[in-house]
Amino acid sequence: MTIIKDAPTELFPDPLPLIGKGRPRSVNGGLHQHIYPATGRPTIEVPLAGPDDVDHAVATARSAAREWRDTPPNVRRRLLWQLAKLVEANIEELTAIQVAENGTPIVSAGRYASSVVDVLEYYSGWPDKLVGQVHPVWPVAAFDYSVREPHGVVAIIIPWNSPLFSVGTVVGPALAAGNTVIVKPPELTPFTSLRFAELALQAGIPAGVVNVVPGGAAVGAALVSHAGIDMIHFTGSGRTATRILQSAAENLTPVGLELGGKSPNLIFADADLESAAAAAVRYSFQNAGQGCVNGTRLLVEDAVFDDVVSLVKERSEDTYRVGDPVSPETTLGPVINQAAVDRILGMIDRAKTSSGGRVISGGARYGGEFADGYFLQPTVIADVDPRAEIAQDEVFGPVLSVVRFSDEEQAVAIANDTKFGLASYIQTSDITRAHRLANELDTGMVWINGAGGLPPSIPFGGGKDSGVGRIGGLEGLQLFSRTKNVWIAL
Repeated sequence: MTIIKDAPTELFPDPLPLIGKGRPRSVNGGLHQHIYPATGRPTIEVPLAGPDDVDHAVATARSAAREWRDTPPNVRRRLLWQLAKLVEANIEELTAIQVAENGTPIVSAGRYASSVVDVLEYYSGWPDKLVGQVHPVWPVAAFDYSVREPHGVVAIIIPWNSPLFSVGTVVGPALAAGNTVIVKPPELTPFTSLRFAELALQAGIPAGVVNVVPGGAAVGAALVSHAGIDMIHFTGSGRTATRILQSAAENLTPVGLELGGKSPNLIFADADLESAAAAAVRYSFQNAGQGCVNGTRLLVEDAVFDDVVSLVKERSEDTYRVGDPVSPETTLGPVINQAAVDRILGMIDRAKTSSGGRVISGGARYGGEFADGYFLQPTVIADVDPRAEIAQDEVFGPVLSVVRFSDEEQAVAIANDTKFGLASYIQTSDITRAHRLANELDTGMVWINGAGGLPPSIPFGGGKDSGVGRIGGLEGLQLFSRTKNVWIAL
């Protein structure tokens, strides 16, 4: 029998907002009771920031903005490198905190923490390489050049599914470009963001450059509507993104969005089916399916449909091990809360009763020793109608929908027939086909015959309802900076 321990709350940092280098004790956003998803039991109460705290954070970030912008690029480079080294030195602690805040298995949480180190190391090399251009001009004699400069104060709203990874991948380029930031983690998972901000201060980054205001929708609304915010970056749902865009329009605040996905994974008959099936299960069920980039729609060519379904069923039942998230043997953790359990099981039920899908594996909540936590079985549903809810809407749980196609044209049509455009996967031994389909798939990212993660050197993001802008590489840096032109008459 598996005994799941309570969350080690002694690991949690002070849950109060961190503004500058202070912890305001008079926060006015109320309290949130944190629940450990692996047990369903409460841990500690989180004081939530309110509108007054947002005002304080914005004023603090603005007062630090000029100093950070004018910090010589070689100094910013060294400070970001120092932050990377501190995150690396505290990687076990940060990993354990993420396990305790959202139930991510420790093996996955450790990879997220390592990715943050990678991002910070990568972007530490950019502050002294942000260059402009010299431009030809006419009709009069002049010298004209452009420079890249930061927006100023950036509001960063991150999700609960991978909070440490999210804060690292966005804060890294924002700081490298010379911005100060206000991070709003969700009330469900504020702890890794707060610890990250503590490490930023310890690294020598000036007070006020990184601020954290945990809170719910109210504090998010106060933040994105604030006239003192110069840019917004949001990672989350399309519904919330729409409200943010409407609010940002009042101040004409630029917005970057990394939103949801319903990523198709196309398996052709000429693919290595064993490898493709293993990848399909891995891409779909990682982080208990709670990832926008997960390949949750498996499109399989008719000729090998039954073979792939059989392989995927076998893999889904053998690959993932449910258990205590702190155990290195556990590879499947819980979903975030009871509301997620109810929503996901409802979608599975409707897929069976209304859409004619066949649940060939999983489809239920784990009972027995796991009954108190929010653990769901990896679920595979075959013969899904590509227009059904389960194939169109983001489940954000361990559910894989399997759809048939007869040829390339139909595969592309099904793959592109959603409101999302984040990522896609192609499994084929025909490299010509792979290039051809990469051009036709309407997504911001295409993986072919494998996916090795998201190194910070590559641009990542989507189109349609999956977002605006790119994180990673030079494009990620450009998102957090703007061009200024200078004309000198001669």
